[in-house]
Amino acid sequence: MTINELLNNSKDQFSLDIFSLKNIAAVEAALVERNGRYYLKCCARTKEVLAKPEEIIRQLWLQRLQNEFKYPSSRLAVEYPITFGRDSSKRADIVVFDPDRPTVPYIIIEVKQPTEKGGKDQLKSYCHATGAPLAL
Repeated sequence: MTINELLNNSKDQFSLDIFSLKNIAAVEAALVERNGRYYLKCCARTKEVLAKPEEIIRQLWLQRLQNEFKYPSSRLAVEYPITFGRDSSKRADIVVFDPDRPTVPYIIIEVKQPTEKGGKDQLKSYCHATGAPLAL
């Protein structure tokens, strides 16, 4: 099974146009099947996660950040908690930390279903709460 096939089985239409064949191949190499379900070894968390469409896209972004933009894995976090006052239940999909301040978010990346409309406001609020200057 390829990630294209897994994504085509989804009700939403994801596009892989911005990802290189090298990144796609790296994510496919991390794909394993167990009992009829597919899993990916997350390159940031070093654990296996269910290969849902959003997770596949997240892994492609992680590959792109590491291979094309040369961000080391030490500057990346997945499911990073965002705090709004006392509420810390929100989590950013991917955070790239500042090179000089390793605990300060520099880029926040939020992966959404193609039909999702509310991602921009959510991303703006995450950047405002953390002070991250860049969002994707």
